Amino acid sequence: MSRIYSPQDADAMVPEITTVVQRLRDLRDEVAALRDAYLMREQARAVGTGAAPEDDPELRRLRLRTRGLVDQMQADAAWLDERDIVLRDISTGLLDFPAEADGRPIWLCWRLGEPSVTAWHAQEDGFAGRRPIEDLA
Repeated sequence: MSRIYSPQDADAMVPEITTVVQRLRDLRDEVAALRDAYLMREQARAVGTGAAPEDDPELRRLRLRTRGLVDQMQADAAWLDERDIVLRDISTGLLDFPAEADGRPIWLCWRLGEPSVTAWHAQEDGFAGRRPIEDLA
């Protein structure tokens, strides 16, 4: 990590990261739905026609749509990575910003839906070790 965030720096990112993390969560849900549709279609095709999957235009459409969504997810993940922000969990929108406290590395911790960065934890503690940001002062 080359960037170190202050709580104020991290808070300034909240509007942008809210958009990115929500989009990642939505895209993940859509990819899962497409996967399910693909598997159902593939099963029905195998039983019904016996045709090869590449001959089914609907399966091709589902594959292409999935590939496009995954590309979008990769772009959002790269955007976070370029800013040294670590996405921990898409489903909860949990992420960490690298920071320092008293000369030691820590994480400023944020979760989708929180209006600001309100917690931090030591790098070795993880989410379970979250403490209020006021403890840093």
